[in-house]
Amino acid sequence: MSEEWQFQIRATLTDRAAELICEGGAAPELEPLVSVAERHNAQIRNQYEAFAEFVAEAEAAGETQSPLYKWTKVTIEDPVKVAKHKKIVTFYVNGDEVYAKDAAEALEADLKPLVGGPLVAKINKYDSNPANNPQPPAHLMS
Repeated sequence: MSEEWQFQIRATLTDRAAELICEGGAAPELEPLVSVAERHNAQIRNQYEAFAEFVAEAEAAGETQSPLYKWTKVTIEDPVKVAKHKKIVTFYVNGDEVYAKDAAEALEADLKPLVGGPLVAKINKYDSNPANNPQPPAHLMS
């Protein structure tokens, strides 16, 4: 029996759209993106902010020894990676970071027409299978 993986949709935004999302996401220019998210009961979450929140929560809980914490901390302290991750948003459907494949595919289909326009540079669909996702570098595993 094969395992049922969950999925996540991320979008790399244009410079202007990323700037507007970082400013709170209320700009009228973002309406096409926000409209798609609303149709899918999805929240748009800036990836950098999610990483920074994860680090802050881990530090508050005293859970700073995990490889994931160390990797995320290094990422949010690297200006090049900060710039990259401020341009990426994750769609949380019904408040969930990962969701069923059909929900991900429907969201992806509605986002595709925005790719190449003034808001979205590209979209990616990820699954929750660890074999398909990057793992912390070996030097952070101890």
